[in-house]
Amino acid sequence: MIRFWPIAFAMFAAILPAQAQERLNVVASFSILGDFVRNVGGNSVQVTVLVGPDSDAHVYAPTPSDAKKVADSKLVFVNGLGFEGWLPRLVKSAGAKASVVTATTGIAPLKLGSEADPHAWQSVANAKIYVANIRDALVAAAPADAEGFTSRAQAYLANLDALEREVRDGVATIPEGRRKVISTHNAFGYFAAAYGVEFIAPVGVSTESEASARDVARIITQVRAAKIPAVFLENISDPRLMGRISAETGARVGGTLYSDSLTGEKGDSPTYIAMVRHNIKALTSALSP
Repeated sequence: MIRFWPIAFAMFAAILPAQAQERLNVVASFSILGDFVRNVGGNSVQVTVLVGPDSDAHVYAPTPSDAKKVADSKLVFVNGLGFEGWLPRLVKSAGAKASVVTATTGIAPLKLGSEADPHAWQSVANAKIYVANIRDALVAAAPADAEGFTSRAQAYLANLDALEREVRDGVATIPEGRRKVISTHNAFGYFAAAYGVEFIAPVGVSTESEASARDVARIITQVRAAKIPAVFLENISDPRLMGRISAETGARVGGTLYSDSLTGEKGDSPTYIAMVRHNIKALTSALSP
């Protein structure tokens, strides 16, 4: 019997790489979407995120290595609604045969100016639609793992249900007249529509350029006139502007609201659920009397 052990070991070793390769290779366009895919895919899926933590998908410039990642994938998960304007060119240049999955399918888009507002994940109810779309795409791509995808999605959706309750309970603690903030990035339209907190953009200021003294004066007038209780920073905005406005109006600086990306693992918002919890805690803390 002993002489057969080397043969058996060799056969076992040969099987291991094949099993490792059975993981489904997928790409997610940005960090929040990647977190959704990982929660549903589990160990059955290898997820590559193109626009990582603390990065802005709006202005991302793809690299040659991104083309290879797309070419090697079975599925490419995208937000859609115009969020990743650079992605169709990337998929085409990669010559990829991967299926492109739009995670916002089935969501009624809000308007951001004359275009669709792509930040649909800011409503937890919408996040559940993302997760359902991801589950269905993974099941179709790897039917043998359907049970795992379905059970993980169900567990994650239950966590999102609990998160939705947390957000609504948090907003309920804020007096109705104080549910308004000023923020430099117009990414919270879905949150505002779902939960009744008004996000007001600073007058005459672009997130792409430094505010002038005249800009700051207009914003100070705006904050005073609208009696805005708090101003917020976020991970892709200039904190100096907000600090100056706060100093001259008495409005609270509420810290950072995360909008378009997660943080690294050691940051405040390494997952979608952590991001939403961070944001609602920051809002309730700043807006409560």
